Amino acid sequence: MEQPNFPDPQEVMRNRLPIVITALVVVSILLVYRLILFQELPPEVAAEFNSLRDATNQTHLQIASARGRIFDRDGQPLAVNALDFQIGVSPNLISNPDEVARDLAAILGGDELEIFNIVNSDVQWEILAPRVNAEVGQAIEALDIPGITIQRIPRRGYPQGTLASHIIGFVGGDLQGYNGVEGYYQDQLSGQIRDEVVSNIPFEFSEIDVPLSDGRDVVLTIDRDIQFLAESELLRSVTETAASGGSIIVMDPRNGDILAMASYPPFDPNNPDTNNPDLLRNPAISEQYEPGSVMKVLTVAGALNQGVITPQWSYNDQGRLNVGGIVITNSDRAAHGLVDTTTVLTQSLNVGAATISTTMGPTRFYQALSDFGIGQATGIDLEGEQAGTMFVPGDPEWSESQLATNAFGQGIAVTPLQLLTAISSIANGGLMMQPRMVYQIIDGDNVITTQPFPLGRPISAETARIVSDMMVAVVNNGQGNLAALPGYSIAGKTGTAEIPTPIGYENNAWIMTFVGFLPADDPQVAVLIKLDRPNGRWASQVAAPVFRRFAERLVILLEIPPDDVRHALAAQGGAVTEVER
Repeated sequence: MEQPNFPDPQEVMRNRLPIVITALVVVSILLVYRLILFQELPPEVAAEFNSLRDATNQTHLQIASARGRIFDRDGQPLAVNALDFQIGVSPNLISNPDEVARDLAAILGGDELEIFNIVNSDVQWEILAPRVNAEVGQAIEALDIPGITIQRIPRRGYPQGTLASHIIGFVGGDLQGYNGVEGYYQDQLSGQIRDEVVSNIPFEFSEIDVPLSDGRDVVLTIDRDIQFLAESELLRSVTETAASGGSIIVMDPRNGDILAMASYPPFDPNNPDTNNPDLLRNPAISEQYEPGSVMKVLTVAGALNQGVITPQWSYNDQGRLNVGGIVITNSDRAAHGLVDTTTVLTQSLNVGAATISTTMGPTRFYQALSDFGIGQATGIDLEGEQAGTMFVPGDPEWSESQLATNAFGQGIAVTPLQLLTAISSIANGGLMMQPRMVYQIIDGDNVITTQPFPLGRPISAETARIVSDMMVAVVNNGQGNLAALPGYSIAGKTGTAEIPTPIGYENNAWIMTFVGFLPADDPQVAVLIKLDRPNGRWASQVAAPVFRRFAERLVILLEIPPDDVRHALAAQGGAVTEVER
């Protein structure tokens, strides 16, 4: 029987080996390819994994250099920098959770069990307290507990509390300045801000910090003592008259320096209520209102300056004047017969002011008010200023009757600062200065002093002198007599304004204003008093006495002697204006 012919096994292996090797190579290539694909994740998948990793291992912080400080004109600090602390924990490094929880709870004032659950957890890192003050942070730092992380966080501090809050503004959690000086001078005050990623992994250190440039310091024109006096007087006046609010502004008419700007109610910039933006706004520059009879001063000044009337001009006051279908009457509803220019102001006659404005005509009348800055922002260096409202012929809201009513401050709106700036031009010989809030900006050794800036000359020096004398008569012999301060010449004017609504004027509600400056023959300070919805009927009875009480203490702070002393000093070759303030 013939034996089968089996192939040689070695020969078979030699023949199959290339096939096996080829298969193994192909499989290896496929495995390597799959590994490469696994490492090169799609962008959206990689981003998701990275975010999960960073959420556990990293904290994103904004690191800021020191913000510039804010001082009053005498160097008293109004806004400074402080530090808060963020407290975190890496539980896997805590060797004695019971003791650590007890010590931390005692300092943080938190629940010991809750803290224990955190420090005894299996998370890699967690925040224990997002923000604590320096005293608490330093106390925890002194414990020197491994696994407790302490991150310093800059915080803006206001050592004067609510004082000058509307002037200063505040800094938010985003390190941005809002309102007031903080908002307007954000670019000057803010230092450099760097976004930094801080590792939560123990013993993993961040890169070496690069020094950041600090912000610039700012020195204001306001005087802290005068500001305190203004806020104290405003609080007293609001309380005594049951007013809903108000403002007091003190300005040097010679250079526009704001010495004080108080509004009620104030707010605490250390803890601003950002859910109530109306409280945070500065009413002295952002709330416009119909000023009432104070506007008669500008009407008379504009007409005198244009030569439309003279100080000796007169008219027959019959107590009524029909303009554009509206009947204008005096506040006392009486006729005053033959009346001259000064009497229009001393008796605050609506018919007289309307007679003057209609005699001027719309073109000259509104040009005069525009020259005084009505309807325009003053340009003060504070965030949030409004321009007021003045309709003129051609505007759809204007009507012929407004030519008459605007003359005595009805149907036209101003801010308190806008009104004081216009009146201050009369005190400054007709030259209107831009209100100024910042006196100096300090950048290291470089000190930049801002310069007074004239907005224009709405009236001549002679017209300013004439109108100033008329305003003195208002205080000495007219409706502003309760503003008179013995020993001092006061120029002033009252204003009692109705409050407009979409359907007319409110009943039994007024805004009362007194604007004045002193000494009248050499003005060094101008003051506006404004009370919203106070008890009482006339500004002459409510706002004028507030001015007197305020001025009585203001002249002491400003070291302005009585007129007789000042005149005697001038006769001997001296001058009160040489006293350094």
